Order: sequence, then structure tokens, then C-alpha cells
Amino acid sequence: MLITSLGTKRWILPKGNIEPGLTVRESTEFEAFEEAGVMGSLHANSIGSYTYEKVGEDEDLLHHVKVFPLKVTKVLDEYPHQVKRERQWMDPTEAIEAVDEPELKELIGKFAEQP
Repeated sequence: MLITSLGTKRWILPKGNIEPGLTVRESTEFEAFEEAGVMGSLHANSIGSYTYEKVGEDEDLLHHVKVFPLKVTKVLDEYPHQVKRERQWMDPTEAIEAVDEPELKELIGKFAEQP
């Protein structure tokens, strides 16, 4: 599942900062719920990472994102960002075409090849 970013509306993975008081894994699960309205079982290990540049009013910031697979067991009709973002299930080929970041395209391709 991909979601749209808040600013540019480009297709991205649910992601965010590590929330105070939460582990990386807990923050990842929270962001999936908050931004995409999905819940499930998070894989123990990251499948990789990618970087992207976020252009801001004051400066451009380079962000480093670790990616964890989530086996979705519940898709919610109501969730915090439902009016702010679109969400869409895509097959790997569609997802690779939809995202902008070359490193993320590669991660999606590698993930799709796993058994």
C-alpha cells in the first residue's frame, strides 16, 4: 500500500519520525495506523533503507528512512490521516512506477522477489 505525501501528493510509504517514548518498531506501527489506516504484524528486521530530500521553507533536508514490511491484517475505514492522504494498494510493478526515489524503487523490487 502506498499513500500520498502531505505536501507534493507524490506516492510514498507510510513513514515518520521516531515518536518519543516509542521504539523504532512501535513508531513504525503507529505511522502505518496514523497515515494509512492499516494494522498488522511488523517484520522483525528492516528490508533496507532509502534517502530522500525534503524541500522546506528554510532549508532542504536529507531524510534517511528504514523500511520494515508489515503484514496487514486490518484495514480501517477511519484513521487520523484519512482526509489528508490517498491510499492505494498496488502490485509491485505499479508501486515501482509510482514512487520517485530510485532507492525505494529498488527496495520494492527486492521485496517483491522474496518468497
